[in-house]
Parts: sequence; structure tokens; C-alpha cells
Amino acid sequence: MSTSSQATTTNRNANRNSLKPSSNVKSKPIQRRNTTASAVKDHTTVPGRVRVAVRLRPRNAEESVADADFADCVELQPELKRLKLRKNNWDGETYEFDEVLTEFASQKRVYEVVARPVVESVLDGYNGTIMAYGQTGTGKTYTLGRLGEEDTAARGIMVRAMEDIFADVSLESDSVSVSYLQLYMETIQDLLDPSNDNIAIVEDPKTNDVSLPGATLVEIRDQQSFIELLRLGEAHRFAANTKLNTESSRSHAILMVHVKRSVKGRDASHSSENGNHPHMVKSLKPPIVRKAKLVVVDLAGSERIDKSGSEGHMLEEAKSINLSLSALGKCINSLAENSAHVPFRDSKLTRLLRDSFGGTARTSLVITIGPSPRHRGETASTIMFGQRAMKVENMIKLKEEFDYKSLSRRLDIELDKLIMEHERQQKAFEDEIERLATEAQHRISEAERNYVDSLEKERSKYQKDYMESIRKLEEKFVMNQRKNEEPHMKSNTEIPNVSSEEMADLKKMLQKETLLRKAAEGETNNLKIQVAELRQSEASAKTEISKLYKILEEESHQKEKLEGEIAILQSQLLQLGLEADETRRHLDRGGGFSKEVGARDSLTSQIKHQQQVSGNGEKPSIAKLFEQVGLQKILSLLESEDADVRIHAVKVVANLAAEETNQGKIVEAGGLTSLLMLLKTTQDETIHRVAAGAIANLAMNETNQELIMAQGGISLLSMTAANAEDPQTLRMVAGAIANLCGNDKLQTELRGEGGIKALLGMVRCRHPDVHAQVARGIANFAKCESRASSQGMKSGRSFLIEDGALPWIVQNANNEASSIRRHIELALCHLAQHEANARDMISGGALWELVRISRDCSREDIKTLAHRTLASSPAFQAEMRRLRLSH
Repeated sequence: MSTSSQATTTNRNANRNSLKPSSNVKSKPIQRRNTTASAVKDHTTVPGRVRVAVRLRPRNAEESVADADFADCVELQPELKRLKLRKNNWDGETYEFDEVLTEFASQKRVYEVVARPVVESVLDGYNGTIMAYGQTGTGKTYTLGRLGEEDTAARGIMVRAMEDIFADVSLESDSVSVSYLQLYMETIQDLLDPSNDNIAIVEDPKTNDVSLPGATLVEIRDQQSFIELLRLGEAHRFAANTKLNTESSRSHAILMVHVKRSVKGRDASHSSENGNHPHMVKSLKPPIVRKAKLVVVDLAGSERIDKSGSEGHMLEEAKSINLSLSALGKCINSLAENSAHVPFRDSKLTRLLRDSFGGTARTSLVITIGPSPRHRGETASTIMFGQRAMKVENMIKLKEEFDYKSLSRRLDIELDKLIMEHERQQKAFEDEIERLATEAQHRISEAERNYVDSLEKERSKYQKDYMESIRKLEEKFVMNQRKNEEPHMKSNTEIPNVSSEEMADLKKMLQKETLLRKAAEGETNNLKIQVAELRQSEASAKTEISKLYKILEEESHQKEKLEGEIAILQSQLLQLGLEADETRRHLDRGGGFSKEVGARDSLTSQIKHQQQVSGNGEKPSIAKLFEQVGLQKILSLLESEDADVRIHAVKVVANLAAEETNQGKIVEAGGLTSLLMLLKTTQDETIHRVAAGAIANLAMNETNQELIMAQGGISLLSMTAANAEDPQTLRMVAGAIANLCGNDKLQTELRGEGGIKALLGMVRCRHPDVHAQVARGIANFAKCESRASSQGMKSGRSFLIEDGALPWIVQNANNEASSIRRHIELALCHLAQHEANARDMISGGALWELVRISRDCSREDIKTLAHRTLASSPAFQAEMRRLRLSH
């Protein structure tokens, strides 16, 4: 019975514009925004489901030879992102994935849909994981690690991811470092330094981050260096030749790429270099650094010892590989079921991948499968691993840090520049003041000299004039005295007179001397004023120097304040980290839960609950119910009056019947009889569909086929087919009849009870799955008839031709659906092997289809069978000669 496992869909995590939170080893909403030291939110995270893609490997030469009927166990529907795993020749299970990649998908296409979203997230500051899982020999190493030196189109995910990283980073401000390791026999070894063969895993008790401090970490600057490292690592990796793969990896390879990027445009502009005001230093913010890690894991392939042929040491290697993969599967199951305990510590592989599943990394998983039905069990296990991985939710975190060391260095540089600038300014001020003081002193001294010289000159001039005046007066006095002594004087008693002109001259000389003295005094006052101004300028310069000293002291205080703020920021960072841990513990206590299904009061409620679980394809819960309740009690519910109970019960029985180990127990307990009775007594089409599916599962066993025929199963299935309208019901009924058609002993009885007509009657439904089951039944019937005819047990025309199947066979011989066309081509070849059918086939147009098959069939075995059949039939040869046909 077909089941679908549909995963929860989330927003495309590859959209880089939706991944912009920032934190200092903290996280915040995935939106691009400016971040300051005081506004960083700590605990906000966003869910990111593990994305899973499936890739089908093309057939190899051995599979093409071994699988004679080319019955691939896998059918892809990439446009619907579906995969159909054929359970047997008539039924299969359908699964949905995030991406379905056919055998023709290019390496570039695989990288675009699987790895590019993760690489872009790493470039934005998120941890990322890309992992390949699958059976050995299905192409994991080809998908991840192919270097593509001969053919660039064959480059794997590792090489293409590094090309994108180098295209986006700046080698001036960013750095890219690489470690390449292998996990071999539970020992971590360094592929870049083989002597380093026992590397320890270190876990941070606060953040649970896993690191490998002992691994070689190489900083690379270009793509060629990375290729050389990969080539060196691959040369040291363990590989062996097994029956399944000539170069089977015997270890898990782990490539770790550490990307450190500086976030630009987030710091406030500082101005020391540009000559702006020194107080702009206050606006400096810590630079943001994003650290992300890309982990690419090439898992060793799972294998079965009987198929791989491993012996001796290779057997021990295979056991170690399978144990580590089993531990990884247990962790995935626990995470998918929201279990309270996840056994990460059971293996070093699960410890290394702790952040990739259920952690903070964005994870993409590519599962690789092969088409061969010989390995259907391994393929089914791989698919179920991918389905469970799709249920794992990671909480994506952006890794950002404040670069306090860089900020401190910048502040020290700025402070040193400010101090040097202030020293230069102070020296310039002091030099200017000294120059002004010297100039003022010179001017004062010169003014004083000029004043003294002027005073001396004026004094000398005044004294000279005075003496000249005295001399002139004395001379006049002597002259007047001589005149008075002459006898012609009238009287000795007369007083000598000074003329008025002489008195006027004396007054003028005195006035002039007074004016000169006043001018000298004015000049002296001016010089005194200039001296006062110079002294005032000197005082102003001293005041300015005092201000500069104060500014220098303020800058020193500012430096101390910035150092204090840095210390506060560091303490806040520590506090925020502690709060983040406390919140994380609180969320873990409140968010994680495990729902325990309590004891049910009735068997009916147990079956309903377990049927809801089994509806998601989880058979272990059905097996658990089988063990707890018992088959007989489950079968008793098929007769319940409650239709809902009957539906749930028959679904449980159908799921049990899908396992070969349960089929004998179901038949012995009367389950087959009960299922046939449900077809007869109920009218519910859901019950008909599920019961028919269960009968089809039981009909794969030859003994059960005879029991179905003995209990009138063909009549009941024919009646169900006649009344059904649902394509899925018709597909189940057609599948059951098709299984019965493959039994040589039941040919006549099956035809007599209307089995062939019932099969042909179902072609009224246009659904291709129904037609595929009808075609399979016709092919099975024709094959049995051909075998009986060749053994002489049957003669005459085929029952298929007698019941009118030939026109439908001819009409669908070239059907577009490969599942229909393959069975019809086989049926035509088997019918043509019996000469009694030749005439009807020629008249019905089947000869033309046989000729086409012998020429153009893509299946080499069918093409050969058609050619041989035409060559061995006289009737066909005669008709071809008449029509002038060749084959």
C-alpha cells in the first residue's frame, strides 16, 4: 500500500536578504538592521529545517546486465519533487523531498539546489553544513569531492563552494582558513598532517560549541591553494576495493572552512585623520566581525557485509562505519520525534555533527541512491533517513562579535594622534607667545630709548635755546649798560627798558618750548599705552595656554572615560552571555517536551492511535502494537459494528501484511478469510481499497494465492472492481489479480472465474497506475501461458486473445508510460512465442508492434526476445516477406 511522507515546508532559507541578524556570540531576528553595543538582542533565533535532496545514480554496466527485466526500483517525478520506491512489481511508496535530482542532473545543478543556499548563509555569518549520505557506490564522493581538473563541469560541491567564497570575500579585510579531517575507526585524523592521528574533540560547556583545537588550520588566499590541499587530503584518505565499489571510502571525510569577515558601514565616522574636532572620537563604535564555519561531510557508505564481501581488516572498518552511521540515525530519530534525550555522545561522528542537526547551523543533506532492485533494502533505508532528517528543525544563529581589541587599538591610535597634535599646538602657542613677548619687549625698549633720546634732544635744545636767550639778553644788557654810562645820559636814575619786540620773541620761545614739552608727554603716553597693550596681549596668551592645558587634561580624562566604557561594555557582554545561557536553559526546560501515550482503556483506542502513527510510515509502532495487543484481537475488530473501528483495524492488518514475516501469521489466524469477507459484506470503498491492498500483499506468496482462489477470491475481487470508482481501489484490486496471474497452476481457474475479464474491465479508469497493474497482470498471464505451451501442457489460442485482450495490448504497446509499455512489450513477445496465436496477432496488428520492438526497444533483452520470436515463427516470416519487412 502506498504511503507518503510529506515534510514540513519553510521559507527558502537560501534567501540571503532574509538572513541578517547580528549578535556578539548572540543572535537576533533575521533582518538586516544597524547594531549598537547597547541594543543587541540575545536570544532571538529563527527555525531552519534541514533541507534534503535525493540524487539518483545512473545504471552501471553490471546492473544493466544483471537486471534482465530492467525493473528499476525507483521512479522519479522531479517536477513534483517526488520519488516512488517500488515495493514489488505492483505497488510502491511515494515520498516527497525538497529536491529530486535525476540521473541526468549536472554537478552545477546539484550545487545550485543543495549547496549554494548554505554557502550564501556562511558568507552572511551563519554556520552551515553540507552532507552526503547513502549506500556505498552511489556517488557521494563524486557529488562532494570531485576536483574536476580534467573536466570543469564535473567539479564537486567542495570546489564550487570555495569558488563562491573567494568571489565574495575581500582578502584585505577578511580571512578564509581550512581544515581537512577524516574519522577512521572512531579516531579523528588530520588529512593535511598524517602524523597528527588522534585529535581530541573539545566542547564548550556554556555554548555546546564543538571545536578541534589540535587540527591543522591553513589560511588560504586563492582557489589553486585550496585544490592543492584537497589533493593532499585525498591522497591520505583510506579507501578500498569492494564488490560494490572499486574505490570505497573507508572513513568519513570532514572539510571545515572558517570564514571571518568584517562588517563595513556600521561604524560612526571618526575624524582624527580628517582633521575634524577631537570630540568625534566619542562616536566611535566597536567594529563588527562575523565568524562562520562551513562543514562539508562526505560520509562513508553504508554496506552489507554479504554484498560488499569485506573480510579481515576491511570487515572491522565496515563495522565501525555502520556503527557510526547507526548512531547518527538514532540522533536523527530522536530529534525528529522531539525526544527529551538525543544520544549525541554515542559516536564521535554525532559529536562533530551536533551543531548540524538540532543545533544552530543551516544544514543541507543530499542522499544518494541507486536504481537497482537488488539493493532495494539499502535504498529504502537511505530514503527513510532523509525523510526523518527533513523533520529536524535547527535554530539558525548569526555569529557576530564586537572587535574590542581593534576598537582599543583604534582608540589608542586616535589618542596618540590627539596628544601629538596638542603637543604641536602647545609648542606653537608657546613659540608664538615667546615671539610676541620678545617683540613687545623690543618695542618697549625701543620706545623707551626713543623717549629718552627725544627727552634728551628736547632738553638739550631747550637748554641751548635758553642759554642763547640768556646770552643775547646779557649782551643787550651790557650794550644798554654801556649806553647808560655815556655822558650823554640824562640821568643815572633811569631804569633800563627791554623792547616789546624782544619780549614777544621771548614769549614765543616759551610757548614753543611748552608745546614741544606737551608733544613729548603725548608721545610718552602713547608708548605707555602700547606697553600696556603688549602686557595685556601677553596675559591673553597666558590665558590661552591655560585653556590648552585644560583641553589636554579633558582629553586625558576622555581617554580614561573611554577605557572605562570599554570595561563596562566587556562586563555587559559577559552579563549578556550569562543571561543568554540562562534563557537557553529556560527555553530547553520549557520548549522541549515528549508526549507519552498513556495506557488506553480499550483496544479500539490503541489501534486508532497507532494507526495515526503508522499513517506516517513508521512501522515500528505497528510492530509494537502487534506485540502488545496480539494479532487475534486485531482481527476481531474487523467484525466491529463501528465502521471507523473497522477502517483503522484493516489499515493495521494491511500494514502488517506488507512485511513477509507477518503474512503467514495473518493467514493462520484467519486474517485472509476476514479480509475476503470484508470485500463481500461491506459497502465502504475505503475498506475495500485497504482490504484489497492487504490481499495483494498476501497474494505475493504462492500458497496464499491458492487459498485466495479456493475461497472465491477472484469473484470477490472482480465484484469489487466492478463497483469501485476510486482509482486507488482499482489499482489495489488490479495488483492483487496481477499477482494471481503469475501462478502457473491457477491459469484455467482464474480465467474461468472471470479474472481476465475483470482485469480488462478496469481499463475503463484512465489512471496510469491502474493501467500499469493491468499490463503487469497481462504480462504475468502471458508468461505463464508461454511456459505451459512450451512444456506441452497447453494448446490452442491464448485465453487472453479469446477474452479480447489483444486490441488493448496492441493499442498500449507504445504507451508513453514506461511502466505500462515495458509490461505490454513483454506480453506481446510471450504471446508471439506460441504459433497458435500468430494468425490473430497478424490480423490484429501486433506484428507491426513486434517489428518495432525488435528495432527500437530501449530494453536490450526485450529487443533480443522480439527478434528471436519473429525469426522462429513461420507465420510471421511469411507475412513479413509478403509485406517486405525486415527486422
